[in-house]
Amino acid sequence: MRKKTPLTLKHFEDLLRLVPERADSKLSWTVDMDERKRIAAEEAKPLWEMSTAKGQQAAQWNQRLKDLRKAKPRDDQAIEQAEARLKELTRESRELAAKAKEIEDAVYDLKAVNPNRKPVVDTRTPEELIDIIETKGREITEALAALRQRVGGRER
Repeated sequence: MRKKTPLTLKHFEDLLRLVPERADSKLSWTVDMDERKRIAAEEAKPLWEMSTAKGQQAAQWNQRLKDLRKAKPRDDQAIEQAEARLKELTRESRELAAKAKEIEDAVYDLKAVNPNRKPVVDTRTPEELIDIIETKGREITEALAALRQRVGGRER
């Protein structure tokens, strides 16, 4: 298909044939969403747990900060340290939660690679690649020389 070539029903024949029975083919496959969700939940669980723990620690530091602000005499250094720790724990908790959510959200990213497609592996050796590069280099040098000769001939 190209930009100026319209889609027709012919382009969808295989799809229309396979969809009613949900069949797989060389170019189509099914995805087990429940399994993907289960795996993602397992991967995200430790991150959620760490995020919750950091959040609880942040809540404790927040309470400590409130107590420090009420205390007489006021200990500005302790308040500053508590604020820094609260900020750090809050940031860590949010980052862990974001990572966990990213893992769970990836379940719905269906830009999956076709599992039926065979990977193309380049089996050429480094020596073969060097030979190809040298050959192409000579071809380029010859083409540039011919081009210079043509351009030089026209200028005269």
